[in-house]
Amino acid sequence: MELTGPWRGVAADDELRREGLGLDFDEADWLDLPVPGHWRSHPELADSDGPILYRRRFELARPDAGRRRWITFDGIFYQADVWLDGAYLGDPEGYFFPHSFDVTALSRLGEDHVLAVEVTCRPEHGTRDRHNITGLFQYSEAVPRDWNPGGLWRSVLVYDTGPVKLDRLRVLCRDADESRAHLRLFARLDADRARTVRLRTTADHIVVAETEHALAAGTNEIEWALDIDRPRLWWPRALGAQPLTAIDVEVLVDGAVSDRRSRRTGLREVAWSDWICSINGERLFLKGANLLPTRPGLADATPAEVRADVQWAVEAGLDVLRVQAHIADHELYRAADEVGMLLLQDFPLQWGYGRQIRRQAVLQAREAVHALGHHPSIVQWCAHDEPVADAPQLAAPGGRFRRFVAQQLPSWNKSVLDRWVKRAFEQADPTRPAVAHGGVVPHLPQLDGTDSHLWFGWHHGEIGQLAERARLLPRLVRFVSEFGAQAVPDSADSFVDAAAWPELEWDDLRDRHGLEVEVMNARFPPAEHPTFDAWRRASQRYQALLLRQHIETLRRLKYRPTGGFCFSWLADPAPMISASVLDHGRAPKPAWQAVVDACRPVIVVTDPLPPEVNAGSVVELDVHVVNDLRVAIEAATVSVTCTWRAGRRQWAFRGDVDADACQLVGTLRIEVPDEAGDLLLGIALRGRDDDGNQVSATRRAGARIVSAS
Repeated sequence: MELTGPWRGVAADDELRREGLGLDFDEADWLDLPVPGHWRSHPELADSDGPILYRRRFELARPDAGRRRWITFDGIFYQADVWLDGAYLGDPEGYFFPHSFDVTALSRLGEDHVLAVEVTCRPEHGTRDRHNITGLFQYSEAVPRDWNPGGLWRSVLVYDTGPVKLDRLRVLCRDADESRAHLRLFARLDADRARTVRLRTTADHIVVAETEHALAAGTNEIEWALDIDRPRLWWPRALGAQPLTAIDVEVLVDGAVSDRRSRRTGLREVAWSDWICSINGERLFLKGANLLPTRPGLADATPAEVRADVQWAVEAGLDVLRVQAHIADHELYRAADEVGMLLLQDFPLQWGYGRQIRRQAVLQAREAVHALGHHPSIVQWCAHDEPVADAPQLAAPGGRFRRFVAQQLPSWNKSVLDRWVKRAFEQADPTRPAVAHGGVVPHLPQLDGTDSHLWFGWHHGEIGQLAERARLLPRLVRFVSEFGAQAVPDSADSFVDAAAWPELEWDDLRDRHGLEVEVMNARFPPAEHPTFDAWRRASQRYQALLLRQHIETLRRLKYRPTGGFCFSWLADPAPMISASVLDHGRAPKPAWQAVVDACRPVIVVTDPLPPEVNAGSVVELDVHVVNDLRVAIEAATVSVTCTWRAGRRQWAFRGDVDADACQLVGTLRIEVPDEAGDLLLGIALRGRDDDGNQVSATRRAGARIVSAS
């Protein structure tokens, strides 16, 4: 039985906690609240931080003899206390995994029941001493700072099992090749008493294992291995097909099925070497984006909307999405499995947390593996996004040195909490790598670091500094998981009073719409733009330029040393002024096309041409062809034309381009003419792959010639 639809709800207080829990209480004057949903969906609770007391009446016949009854909450945001018919059941915590309670004894007392749930989601008011493991759903760049996601955001189920419940099922693919796939399975069983059961495991409806186990009363944990001969391998979208295998486990008591669970998985092997990812032995340069929640409230996004975001990534030519600082709805992972989109999965920790969360964080990390480990699309876990508590402030102009120093020093979050969570992931899932934190620069004593958040050209420095830092410190660009620039969307007119320009409601844009006011106004001073639209267009042009140059720079460093990138971000959850290339309605900004062009399988690029070049100077630019195809490009011709007001010069390079490689094809030596004007560069690649298919790519760039004085 699924307890969906409207529940009755009201703000909780001490009197209701004493009197509002049992069958005899009359809740007729309470509000109708959606389940699944968030309490702020109701106009009278739109500004409430809770706690909210939910009630739901239902009728259900008593369970048959030998059967057990359970109530499972698939998603509670974020903590709760639960009562059935006035009897206390427990206090679940954690938003992305199920919480179950045995209600067999209570269900035998009658057929009329009332389920009462007090849900709380404590507000977070800053980047330090956070308590809720909710990641960027609270006080982050992705949602209004006062947003509260509290509620019963997934279904509530009442169902019966036999004497033994299969409470958790974890399915992990350790390794796979064309001859065999090796799976590791884990089950947590809840038995009514000591007894012997059989576990039957099937793969695509064929029985592959059946084993007998002696159980104690209560919770039992069982692990076993499974080999599948001649498997159909699962591949990323760039490398092959995505066949999925159904793994079903049944618990048999005295020959009858007591409970069952099913997982749909892909048979593949993941390996990483110095931030270069390989699937089934084939390495892959990862072109990707950071993914925010589809909507600020998980229950408010339809399955079609969640799937559409994955499809947008496919259309952009991306291979990977980093699920940044949150765990999403099941539909995201199903869609990624089906289309071959790889996922870098962050645990929902962002910035600084209090010491009291360690035990809960470790428990929830294991639950994340139970809930998501079977998805072949997930290729990495990350325990904590930017554990430096003041990361947003340190990212502001002038904060770069303080940020560097802060990351060199040990801290409870970075040095203790993150190691515990990382270890929990490694113990629960030995088939994928787990990293302790994201966005931590090389630091003492190993000077190793993790993936990098490099906001050159936005929070600090200029666009071209990414290439300079890559030359000075190659380790810094092994995998760049955040970069970008904010741009005002065309849809901003719906939430910005453009007529008030330049006296906008800057505080409101910061707190409710994600605008980094100080950074944006330093890059694009309002006094230099006569209208709001001119300011908007300037930000859009700059975002497109930055993303294209950064992506091309990182692709030129393919495997030497860069294993991939994720720019920030793909799409907005709500009306925002952000670094996303799609707004909340999924209307593209100009940077969208820049990303599409920069992420094509084959591109031809030069070193970045500076915005201005001195008249009479000499500019030298290396020309590269980046080929992500799994086949070579034969007899390729690269034609380059440089034009200016009074003339032109042309170059041509010929040769083969290796498969899955970046190759230097030549160097341009441009003698900049003396007269002022525009210097334009056009590059075209033509060739054929091993199968005879035509391959082409083009690139245009320009600079302004200025006087050397």
